[in-house]
Amino acid sequence: MQKGIVYRSTGSWYDVKIGENLFIKARIQGKFRTQAIKTTNPVAVGDEVDVLINDHDEAVIKFIHPRKNYIIRKSVNLSKEAHIIAANIDLAVLIVTVINPVTPAGFIDRFTVTAEAYNIPLLIVFNKVDIYDSKANEKLLEFEKTYSSAGYRTLSMSVLENIGLEDFKENIQNKSVLISGNSGAGKSTLINALIPNLNLKTGEISASHRTGKHTTTFAEMFDYNMHSQIIDTPGIKGFGLVDFDKEELATFFPEMLTALKNCKFHNCRHINEPGCEVLKKIEKNNFSKSRYKSYLAMYNDDGSATYRKNDYQ
Repeated sequence: MQKGIVYRSTGSWYDVKIGENLFIKARIQGKFRTQAIKTTNPVAVGDEVDVLINDHDEAVIKFIHPRKNYIIRKSVNLSKEAHIIAANIDLAVLIVTVINPVTPAGFIDRFTVTAEAYNIPLLIVFNKVDIYDSKANEKLLEFEKTYSSAGYRTLSMSVLENIGLEDFKENIQNKSVLISGNSGAGKSTLINALIPNLNLKTGEISASHRTGKHTTTFAEMFDYNMHSQIIDTPGIKGFGLVDFDKEELATFFPEMLTALKNCKFHNCRHINEPGCEVLKKIEKNNFSKSRYKSYLAMYNDDGSATYRKNDYQ
């Protein structure tokens, strides 16, 4: 039995790295497919696994080690509730663009909530700043203020103009880093700048809808250096919330969690309760109205799918 890390999944087969530079193709043992799990993929990129070479000289994944965390999204496969994008992440990077294409605030907030729910440190990167006009720069400043006030690290960057790239490199040293964002935000361009020999395909922006076209169809891990890995993810148009109860939602907004100690009720939902500190802050313009709008939208989502359980271990 050999221990390795899953770098790529194509459905039936997985690329597993053994040691420093040996890659093997492995399939999963049949029992994983019969377990009553609620995800489309029993094995995810970033998983630590034990692999056995059988009598037919085939590599078989026999055991998945417990995950320290993972990031998940709703699945398009209606027979399963969710899809694990990647596991064992040290840092999630969300690439945001104010224009060309526009990243909606609601999408950013759903991603921040997901990162909070799974205890994944987050860096929000505002990309393509070299093409921003005065209106876009105003929006950028607004975003920076909103998310810095909420406790998130932010970085302004232009990969093509080499603005902020060195700062970004400092943030990803000695980490397994997941890079995500809407299609067209510049994920593949960034990864190509970090690891030039990859030559990942980059997509143009749709002229009619100003949105990006998908160029990545599955998550894949690459070695940035001996101690750092980059996980490229599919461009995500929507990021549905799964895996926790709506009563927990406010705890995944750091600024709401801080305000809760001053609310009249310890289980305040921050919606219409008397003595709510969040509502007081909103009245005084001391709380982001866009973040609060996102909170209400998430709270009123269909709450039937709530499963942050041990099914993913």
